[in-house]
Amino acid sequence: MLFENISVLQEDFTVAEGQSVGVRDGKIAYIGARPPEGGWGDRFDGRRALLTPGFVNAHSHAPMVLLRGYAENLPLHRWLNEKVFPFEDRMTDSSMYAGTLLAAAEMLRFGVCSFTDMYMRIPAMARAVLESGMKCNLCRGLTVFDGTDYKSLSNYPDNIAFLHDLHGAGEGRLLIDFCIHGEYTSHPGAVAGVAEHAKEAGVRVHVHVSETQAEVEGCKQRHGKTPVRYFYDLGLFDQPTTAAHCVWLEGEDFALLKEKNVTVAACPVSNMKLASGFADVPRMLESGIHVALGTDGAASNNNLNLMKDLFLFAALYKGRSGDPTVVTPAQALAAATVEGWRSQGRSGCGAIREGAPADLVVFDLDKPWMYPKTDLVNNLVFAAQGSDVRLTMVDGKVLYQDGEYKTIDIEKVQFMVQKETDGILEGLK
Repeated sequence: MLFENISVLQEDFTVAEGQSVGVRDGKIAYIGARPPEGGWGDRFDGRRALLTPGFVNAHSHAPMVLLRGYAENLPLHRWLNEKVFPFEDRMTDSSMYAGTLLAAAEMLRFGVCSFTDMYMRIPAMARAVLESGMKCNLCRGLTVFDGTDYKSLSNYPDNIAFLHDLHGAGEGRLLIDFCIHGEYTSHPGAVAGVAEHAKEAGVRVHVHVSETQAEVEGCKQRHGKTPVRYFYDLGLFDQPTTAAHCVWLEGEDFALLKEKNVTVAACPVSNMKLASGFADVPRMLESGIHVALGTDGAASNNNLNLMKDLFLFAALYKGRSGDPTVVTPAQALAAATVEGWRSQGRSGCGAIREGAPADLVVFDLDKPWMYPKTDLVNNLVFAAQGSDVRLTMVDGKVLYQDGEYKTIDIEKVQFMVQKETDGILEGLK
């Protein structure tokens, strides 16, 4: 495919106009001001359009689209125990499959090429991911409310099976991570067991960390330390880790995350909606911590439109700090792109350069809110809408373009999700 006469978001987050970008065999094969010679297949007229690297949703629970609008106006722990956990207990393989497909469609519509997900019934979710054509780092959340040893839990043989059967599937699009749901939903032996297994297997880790003040204070009472120090001491951060939320960091937490090269997946919309607070992203960035961007699940967001989180990520810390210079548009775009790809261990992704995987998004610039084009980077962060996405490409394959899904029967999937949710809610009566 050849994108012609298109504006391009470059690696330094400046824009080059009037470029030609050629895609061949799943890679970016040409970038230049002159049109390349030879045949390139389909051509895309890029006038009044912007080509960007594909976005990454660094923390999601895809099947939770089934709970959209269901669990509302509750603090996190009541939200989980009174609404979410009872609903999830009734979810089946078909629920997970349908929900993951709908989430994939939603993310593709908003320019997300890959996502990092923590949930259940991984084979059903993996089937949906592979059918969608997206990339995904997928892990089964581990929760254990007694002292059961990690190797005695079903997660242990399941993780081994997932690595054997699914890791690297879809020509590397699907990767398996290991997971601890959180400190308050596990115990030290389980954390240490997952840490040891992840190190032996050479895989990445995904975990919720310091999402609420109650979680942090409870951890101090139980273990005499913050969740960050707790996981650090148990070796969980010895493998590349994505730590979701990190709203209530304090003291040495910042230095420990920096030391272990942990990526924080900030989820500003979810944290605000659940009244969990505001992650100190400016201090994270000043400390040299890698920060990516996530939506969390649709039960707490309530959609998977990463553009909404991108705007808040770039705007809310200015208001909170009183400093309009904190979290620049370039830093926000880095969180949505290159930092997300880095957190997934996908080398070479996240930039428009020759030889890189062709994970690309086209934004429509011919919208009232995109004029005047004084600064396209500022427009992209502060003015653009998720609905401005015209095309989403993964590994050189167009998965969404101008209202058409190439791999997903969207009407069928929407019907499936409604049927699954209705059945679960009927059973909860």
